[in-house]
Order: sequence, then structure tokens, then C-alpha cells
Amino acid sequence: MSALKFDLAVHHTSLSVADLDAQQAWYQQVLGLHQVIEQYELDEPAVRTVVLRSASGVCLELIERSGATRQRVFADPLDAAATLGFGHWALSVRDLDTAFAAITNAGGVAVWPPADAVQPGARFAYVKDPEGNLIELIQPPTHA
Repeated sequence: MSALKFDLAVHHTSLSVADLDAQQAWYQQVLGLHQVIEQYELDEPAVRTVVLRSASGVCLELIERSGATRQRVFADPLDAAATLGFGHWALSVRDLDTAFAAITNAGGVAVWPPADAVQPGARFAYVKDPEGNLIELIQPPTHA
């Protein structure tokens, strides 16, 4: 099977949350997703959404649906890999240690501290947002 020929780019990541207002505030304040580019609300089913964008163009859609439940809480990315579907989303950062400290000091939960990645010169860490969603932080290698 050959790949179809068209250009791909990530548009946004969608995250179902229990408390839209609290998660929106956290992602805006802590991760810098300040710009609200879309908001939507349905009465039936009761759903509220907001799409946030960072200055660098990262977009995150937060969706709150009344009565939604979490199937399971992942302890770490290896635990998440035991369940099919999305387990985490990853963000590129310039200074991993500073980002990790800032996020954990602002209510994020440390999962795996900064460490060397498989790619030579790259580093990574994992945190959870206040609702327990996994976020991978990746510092790409620096090239001289």
C-alpha cells in the first residue's frame, strides 16, 4: 500500500476535561496557550469547547461534556501504552529543566524527571496536568 500524496500538518490536539474553566485557565497561564481561537457550546448533549493557541502556533481543544468519565488513570507513559488510543501529547521546549520546574510549580504533577532521550542530544520528561492528563516535554538536540 502506497501513501497518499498530500501535505500533512498538525492542526490541533483535543483533550476531554472535567472542568473546562479550570483547565483553560491552567493551560493559558502555565503553557502559554493564551489565544482563544474558537468557543462552542451545545445544550444536548451538554458540551462546551474552547480551542487555545500559543504564540508559536500550538493548538489545543479542550472539551467538557456533562457526565463524562475517565476510563482509567495512567501512572506514566508505559502504563498508557497498555491501553489502545492516545496516551499523551508532546510539546517541544527549548529549556527542559526550566519548563519542567515551571509546570510542576504551577500545579502540574511530575511523572518522569528530565532525562536523556533515545535521540542523541535530546532530552525529555513527563508531567500531568491538574486533571491527570500526560504531557511529554521534549528538548530537541542542539546542533553546533
